[in-house]
Amino acid sequence: MTFAWYGHLKYRQSPIFLVILASWGIAFFEYCFQVPANRIGSYQFSLVQLKTIQEIITLVVFCVFSYFYFDQKIGLNQLLGFAFLVLAAYFMFKTS
Repeated sequence: MTFAWYGHLKYRQSPIFLVILASWGIAFFEYCFQVPANRIGSYQFSLVQLKTIQEIITLVVFCVFSYFYFDQKIGLNQLLGFAFLVLAAYFMFKTS
C-alpha cells in the first residue's frame, strides 16, 4: 500500500487520472492478501491487536521505502517515535 499511496510522488508530471488507476491497481492486490489475513488472524488476535500489528508493519515498510526509494534518512525523532510504538505494542498485547 505504501508504494500505491506514495510511489507516484516521484512522477509528479504524470496525469493524476493515470496515477489514481495505477495506485488502485497496486492496492487491489494488497487487499487480496490483507482481507484473508485479517480473517485468519482474528481467530488468534483481538481487533485492536490486529490493527496494532498492521500499523507497525506499515510504519516499518514506510521507513524502508522512504529510505531506499526517496533517499530520506531516518532521524533521531523517528527512532524515538518507533521506540514509543514498540512500547505501545507491548501494552496492546500484554494480558491483564
